[in-house]
Amino acid sequence: MNLFSDPTKRRWIAWGALATVFLLVNLYRLSTGVLSERLTEDFGTTAAQLGTLHAAFFFIYAIVQIPTGALADRVGPRHVGTAGALVLSIGAVGFALSESYLAAFLSRAIIGLGSGVIFISILRFCANWYRTDEFATMTGLTGSVAGLGAIVATTPLAVTVGAIGWRSTMIGLAAIGFLAGGSVYVFARSSPADAGLEPIDGVPEQPSVTLAETTDYLRTLATDVEQWLLSMVFFAGNGAMLTLLGLWGVPYLVVVYGLDVTTASYYTLLGSVGMLVGPPAIGWISDRLNRRLLPMTVGLGLYALALAVVPIFGQPPLPVVAASYLCCGILVGASMLSLTTVKDRYPADASGVATATVNTAGFVGATILPAIMGVVLDAYQTGDTVGGTVVYTEFGYRIAFGILAGAVAIAFCCSLWLFVRDRTV
Repeated sequence: MNLFSDPTKRRWIAWGALATVFLLVNLYRLSTGVLSERLTEDFGTTAAQLGTLHAAFFFIYAIVQIPTGALADRVGPRHVGTAGALVLSIGAVGFALSESYLAAFLSRAIIGLGSGVIFISILRFCANWYRTDEFATMTGLTGSVAGLGAIVATTPLAVTVGAIGWRSTMIGLAAIGFLAGGSVYVFARSSPADAGLEPIDGVPEQPSVTLAETTDYLRTLATDVEQWLLSMVFFAGNGAMLTLLGLWGVPYLVVVYGLDVTTASYYTLLGSVGMLVGPPAIGWISDRLNRRLLPMTVGLGLYALALAVVPIFGQPPLPVVAASYLCCGILVGASMLSLTTVKDRYPADASGVATATVNTAGFVGATILPAIMGVVLDAYQTGDTVGGTVVYTEFGYRIAFGILAGAVAIAFCCSLWLFVRDRTV
């Protein structure tokens, strides 16, 4: 059998096409840290405005999650994923051509609109093409694509932007996005049967979902205490990671340690490497143990400790900062188990809308946390600039990073509550 007629091989081609788009999603959403100096110069932004520009992506991304889950359940990942790839690429072109802060804000929101449908499309695809005991591993592997995108969004992006400018870089990425979207349309299908292939052993049949059934599932999710606890886990875990690597991780190093942007990006690169290996490893461990809450709780506790390094020490030795960023990237995989957990607790035909509900919280976190940090930092600015970056006090950064550590500590408590609750019921 060739690659296209063997369903166990065909699924990897389709997953790869979707994953390529998801790599671009993560590059875009984490690019603001490297671009912060140029965006500040071109648009004259304050820290709060830069935080809001960064968050525009996540605000729209969060809004479309639940509608995306319903669409993925009803029409499948092929059409939803293709449309998302085209829209985010159009937004990238608009961002590259922006001449004002407002135009840049709206264009980044369009990038967020297209990007917001990709992850849920991949999860729905995996639910239709992979066994239940493979799902956490595939969720983690998809998370590692986020790590790869985050790697590209650090030093490689900084070098490319330095060589050809940020606007030309965005145009080039948009061209890749259009090609990747075409690949999704050609290769992805809702299920092996939809592709005219034999079913895969152990993969549950995914029934069609009516609008009334989707509405009923949404009502159940809205009143489900466990869903809210899992949403808090992903709100903090995902939001903190995207805030650290996507925005404030680089300016902190530039201002407090006097590093240039490219050198500072090496440290966020370590966090991205952590994201490359951590989520699939933690997902694999979870699948092998057939347990979700234990690795989630342990991982979140360690994640909160790793984030607490800056609030506690202010200006720790750079190797300690490097270790902190790396550990955060690895341990964000623990928060991704919230997506697998909620999928496990709902019927197969609700997998899209259930995972979308928790995923929404993760990007609400990525919207709120950077904006709050920007407001805090503006309260402690010195009025000076270093390399085009506004200077904030070390104490301001300690408070700002303390917000991230505190959010993940709350997520740890939510996970611990779920862990204890499961052992006592």
